[in-house]
Amino acid sequence: MAAGFKTVEPLEYYRRFLKENCRPDGRELGEFRTTTVNIGSISTADGSALVKLGNTTVICGIKAEFAAPPLDAPDRGYVVFLSVPNVDLPPLCSSRFRTGPPGEEAQVTSQFIADVLENSQIIKKEDLCISPGKLAWVLYCDLICLDYDGNILDACTFALLAALKNVQLPEVTINEETALAEVNLKKKSYLNVRTNPVATSFAVFDDTLLIVDPTGEEEHLSTGTLTIVMDEEGKLCSLHKPGGSGLTGAKLQDCMSRAVSRHKEVNKLLDEVIQSMKHK
Repeated sequence: MAAGFKTVEPLEYYRRFLKENCRPDGRELGEFRTTTVNIGSISTADGSALVKLGNTTVICGIKAEFAAPPLDAPDRGYVVFLSVPNVDLPPLCSSRFRTGPPGEEAQVTSQFIADVLENSQIIKKEDLCISPGKLAWVLYCDLICLDYDGNILDACTFALLAALKNVQLPEVTINEETALAEVNLKKKSYLNVRTNPVATSFAVFDDTLLIVDPTGEEEHLSTGTLTIVMDEEGKLCSLHKPGGSGLTGAKLQDCMSRAVSRHKEVNKLLDEVIQSMKHK
């Protein structure tokens, strides 16, 4: 009976749960799904991470290559995305996606990640310079969704951060006589990740009720979504609200407070995983 009612009246089905301050999957309105992260998932990449947020699964791989520094910034390197779309949402992750050119959601997600990368200054491009005017690192970042069940922005942001923290670059010097780069693969150092941006997403129901970490079905039924990206100092790196229901100042402040708390949880999880990897 319940399954039939959910199929016929999905929104009303959800409302009955929300009135009791819970959700059909058993979570409270402010409760996140189980989050896991595995770093070094791709042996052929210079840095990689696999993040699971409930059923939503995203993998990020990063490759480092040499490039000439930009002419207008000879002391900087590059952080770029490998593919178009930068965030790939293939049909294998959900039946809602089709083969062919990237859909709107893939493009929006790609731009969101690019904005987070730029606004948070997670990587200083000056840190990627090997020799001013001669040689710099270029980082190619590729994110692929393996299983889609909502909240792709949080999962992608976390996967990118974890993968960047996994990147190790070899020592490189320029031979003055030959002007060629000499790479010492035996001496590697971790990338200087300067900030730890973490995304926290919300869905709005009936223009007033807020829930965190929405599933794909909850996103579809909601009247709006909001994603807030904070760093470890509690600074706002990005705020993404693609239309939908408006929010009062009080509710927005509440969302930001929850985002600060979520940052601490995610940061603690990532630190624990990194420490466990170093002890192996």
